Amino acid sequence: MAVDVPEVEEVRKLLEELNEKALVARLDSFLRLNEGLESKKGKDFIEVSVLGFLEGVLTVLRAKYPGKEKVEALYVRVKSRREELDEQFRKPGIPLEEE
Repeated sequence: MAVDVPEVEEVRKLLEELNEKALVARLDSFLRLNEGLESKKGKDFIEVSVLGFLEGVLTVLRAKYPGKEKVEALYVRVKSRREELDEQFRKPGIPLEEE
């Protein structure tokens, strides 16, 4: 993968430990779809996209494996990192004039 997102390998390892082969296949498919988009969309945009996908996968795992500490910890880390990067892409709000 062109964009290096360390959490990808952690999520992949977790999916393999949980024997979630279908989700590993979805992850691989998503990553292949994003290859080559870096030059068009930019590294940070692709990274936010990948982190958002990982957050979704981990949300599914949280529902499927409630209370599993490893899933929860990774979810919190991925979500936090995605939110930080996502702030770069938000348009600033238009200030409203005070009356």
